[in-house]
Amino acid sequence: MKDNLPFWSPDSWQSFEVVQQASYPDLPQLESVIKELGSLPPLVSVQEIDDLKQKLASAARGESFVLQGGDCAELFSDCNAQAITDKLKILLQMSLVLVYGLNRPVTKIGRMAGQYAKPRSADTETIDGLTLPCYRGDLINGAEFSKELRTPDPKRLLKGYSFASLTLNYIRTLIENKFADFSKIESWDLDFVAHSPLAHDYHEILDKVHGSIDLLKNLSQGSLTNGNTIASVQDKIFTCHEALHLHYEQALTRKSEDDRWYNLSTHLPWIGMRTAMENSAHVEYMRGIANPIAVKIGSKVTPAELLKLCDLLDPDNSPGRLTLISRFGRQHIGQNLPPLIEAVKREKRELLWCSDPMHGNTATTQSGIKTRRFDDIISELTQAFEIHQRLDSHLGGVHFELTGEHVTECVGGARGLTELDLERAYKSLVDPRLNADQSLEMAMQIVKLNQQLKLKSAFSDTE
Repeated sequence: MKDNLPFWSPDSWQSFEVVQQASYPDLPQLESVIKELGSLPPLVSVQEIDDLKQKLASAARGESFVLQGGDCAELFSDCNAQAITDKLKILLQMSLVLVYGLNRPVTKIGRMAGQYAKPRSADTETIDGLTLPCYRGDLINGAEFSKELRTPDPKRLLKGYSFASLTLNYIRTLIENKFADFSKIESWDLDFVAHSPLAHDYHEILDKVHGSIDLLKNLSQGSLTNGNTIASVQDKIFTCHEALHLHYEQALTRKSEDDRWYNLSTHLPWIGMRTAMENSAHVEYMRGIANPIAVKIGSKVTPAELLKLCDLLDPDNSPGRLTLISRFGRQHIGQNLPPLIEAVKREKRELLWCSDPMHGNTATTQSGIKTRRFDDIISELTQAFEIHQRLDSHLGGVHFELTGEHVTECVGGARGLTELDLERAYKSLVDPRLNADQSLEMAMQIVKLNQQLKLKSAFSDTE
């Protein structure tokens, strides 16, 4: 099927319909920056990307689970040791709960080291009669409402590359120093979560994991094949971002030794719902790279359109290549998800389904603050699991916007945050995120859902 597709190159997207791109006033400077980016070293390796593809294929078969999470839009100012460490800690804490409760390996993918650009619903913003370009993320312009900072600046692409590189290097340093080792789980504790209403439940899980590790030590009698008292129980942490700024993605696309093109800015690039059209430049770019890729799927896509996207992006039906991230909202998922699952099943597509229960559940308070309600997020997530089970499909992962910080951006959860709490610690410049406490609660809810569905399935089998 691939032989029938038209010629592709890293810049062939420029002949297609391009949306959600910044309007740069200095195009020669943009071209100069892209050329400079193209000469810089890659940020991730081909081997890491191929390893992730294998893990995603495993999740699609139901052998493992995928946890994707991180900031809505990374800020350059968040490239510091504390912020990065806190994000990793909450991902690791969530994965610990999921590994224990689901009894499956968990692949961790951070929305990190590149999530610097965001699509917007309008190109401009007007305040007090002054109209300026919308803030599109630190990769493009500044958030402060001034002509100087809101004007798209190509030099920010080089800053984005630099901050992504620094973030990845720090993550690798932590991993190499066994930060992600399950035998060192006490070091993952966040002060905020330590005082959570869920702290007791979390530490019960932690104690049981410790008991399992101690059991492994005793069974090994101190003589494992690698010469250590106990093998390191850890995994890699991969990265992802929306491949929105196509000039940036193009500049970091390189040919491998076996003549395949890889986007070496991240392990898993994805296409957002606003750019996932058949003839879009983003689909054209993504179809040619060898990375595993993801597509956000919303209520407007039809089964026929979805299958066409699958044919374009994954013509060989290669396991691990394509992930579909559903994002409908709690009121629409029941009607819109089933026909898509059924269409994918008819075509025997070997892809991974993930649920993003946040983006379709955004609301605005009477005072004009954008938020998400914890109960709405749980509702969509619950429905997603139930629909997949009912249709003999498999939901193999989740995708959250979250942070390890003590923010108050989403209402609800175990602490019962209200709209009045939002003004206390609202830091996001774009969309609201789950805080560390709410994120950990979300992992426990996933385990609870899984257990309930297993019981339901077992009861049905006995009838």
